[in-house]
Amino acid sequence: MFTGIITAIGSLTSLDHKPDGGARVKIKTPWDCEKIDLGASIACNGVCLTVVERDRDHFSVDVSEESLAVTSLKNWGEGSAINLERALAMGDELGGHIVSGHVDGLAEIMSIRQDGDSYRVSLKAPDHLAPMIAPKGSVALDGISLTVNEVDGNTFGIMVIPHTWTHTTLCQNQIGDKINLEVDMLARYVARIISFHGGQDG
Repeated sequence: MFTGIITAIGSLTSLDHKPDGGARVKIKTPWDCEKIDLGASIACNGVCLTVVERDRDHFSVDVSEESLAVTSLKNWGEGSAINLERALAMGDELGGHIVSGHVDGLAEIMSIRQDGDSYRVSLKAPDHLAPMIAPKGSVALDGISLTVNEVDGNTFGIMVIPHTWTHTTLCQNQIGDKINLEVDMLARYVARIISFHGGQDG
């Protein structure tokens, strides 16, 4: 589990596709990676990945074909900036909202507009995810916990404060980019319950 509070920005140093599918990704970080346990979970642009190798300032993860197909990882290249968050430990402060690291789909950036020292960003969600996004609810975008300002059909808006803008990869995004979207976990389960019971007699 994660909170959507980004603690570092990493840089992709290599992405090696495997003959039998998937890829191994190596990421440079400002952390002392030798203190990270093998098998630890790290959210990389909101995707929960498992550490399989590490040295002083790098860690490597294996990425499945499924993750490459349904997330923005397929667009990664050498030098790509990556939002990083280590998994929650008991007693950690819950500063954002509960994030699983399981990306639901890709949201497309429709507009970016400066508003004072903050930024208003409008995004388009996939049709099947739009009902799970509500005003004043939470979403994770590339692993960043953000509050939804307004919703209009499958389009929703967020307000990004200066700290979040400059300390995550959001400031590098452009109109038309597609970024990882994880809807609120509670909304996901409510939608499943409604869908299940909607198909039952009575």
